[in-house]
Amino acid sequence: MSNRIAVVPGSFDPPTLGHLDIIRRAAGLYDEIHVLVVHNPDKEGMLPIALRLRLLEQSIADAGLPGKIVVGSWSVGLLVDYAQEVGAGVLVKGIRAQQDVSYETPMAVVNNHLAGIETVFLLADPANSVVSSSLVRQVAGLGGDVSPYVPDAVARYLDASTPSDF
Repeated sequence: MSNRIAVVPGSFDPPTLGHLDIIRRAAGLYDEIHVLVVHNPDKEGMLPIALRLRLLEQSIADAGLPGKIVVGSWSVGLLVDYAQEVGAGVLVKGIRAQQDVSYETPMAVVNNHLAGIETVFLLADPANSVVSSSLVRQVAGLGGDVSPYVPDAVARYLDASTPSDF
């Protein structure tokens, strides 16, 4: 496995500026980044996975992020299976607060035990450290302005939708 290929997994429901920042920073560290929309059975999704993929692709293109970035999805099997399939030796996760560390650490240990895949935690930019997809969904669902928290493509989509869609 190459440590020059990394996977940035998440639900991206919807993609936020924090997600985009982590993707940008990971792209500066690795030769190839796989941004992977993963299905989380513990979360009910607001946006269909196909739409999340389109919004991610558009947001990455609009931001002009550097490097080779592949956007895809994975819903069957373990995340480390995908990482091994593409030759990635690293998972990159954004960390906003201690709560994220507590949630992500056991998964990082198990992923390493299962497949020798390392997890790299990137601390969130302070400007994005309180923003989550859940918060964006809540604000959008109540008709609030989410443009300070999401890429333009996502804001345009959410603005064109009605709060009852969420």
